[in-house]
Amino acid sequence: MTTDSTVSAFRHPDTIDDPLTTVLRDGARRLLAEAVEAEAAAFLAAMKEERLGDGRARFVRHGHGPERAIQTGIGPVPVKRAKVRDRGAGDGG
Repeated sequence: MTTDSTVSAFRHPDTIDDPLTTVLRDGARRLLAEAVEAEAAAFLAAMKEERLGDGRARFVRHGHGPERAIQTGIGPVPVKRAKVRDRGAGDGG
């Protein structure tokens, strides 16, 4: 058996270390973070009429979850997800 092969190993996107890729990843991180925040804000706006028995809002922002990597075309991009808390989840309705 011969060791000749035409298969070439490709570099992984997360190992590329050039300035353009860094700029693209930073831009992707910002865009994804803005999209996550906008989605949480839209959900809270749609649910603002939902109230608990004592008049407090049922759904509220609750900080951010741990940073997670989202796979993109230029490799994984770390993003923190927005957390929304349902204060009435234990009420059964």
